[in-house]
Amino acid sequence: MDLVIIPAGVPRKPGMTRDDLFNINAEIVKTLCEGIAKCCPKAIINLISNRVNSTVPIAAEVFKKAGTYDPKRLLGVTMLDVAEVLGLDPREVDVPVVGVHAGVKPLFSFTKEETEHLTSRIQNGGTEVVEVALSLRWTHEAYAAVKFADACLQGLRGDAGIIQCAFVSSQACDFTL
Repeated sequence: MDLVIIPAGVPRKPGMTRDDLFNINAEIVKTLCEGIAKCCPKAIINLISNRVNSTVPIAAEVFKKAGTYDPKRLLGVTMLDVAEVLGLDPREVDVPVVGVHAGVKPLFSFTKEETEHLTSRIQNGGTEVVEVALSLRWTHEAYAAVKFADACLQGLRGDAGIIQCAFVSSQACDFTL
């Protein structure tokens, strides 16, 4: 395999805390990464499992233990669709978001008013989707997975200028949570 996509995990159900969700998904990610380390250790990994900012470090530790860790090949898919919230055409907007959607403020290059509105939507988005319909979550996640995987495949083909945001390991802003 050149590319492995891990969308595995359970969706958050009504009444389930983010910690409950994390504990289940962390074990699933760990098990899958152990298999990847054995069967296709050189593959690029697109990790989508919720909470990406926590499951990517778990995957990294599994690969380190197996001696197959390459920080350039482990990518946490973090695409968020903020264009719809602002009434913009998503094909015309590129908005990198840094941070998680539960309690931490993301970074934007928008006006203060737009930033406050989007911050609230991102921080509460997961809960909103759980309350409305779980099927919407899968639609957004599937779209993000396909778009990100396509970008990875274009890069593997040697196409230049492919840019996607991802949660990655970096020494540039090494800090302890």
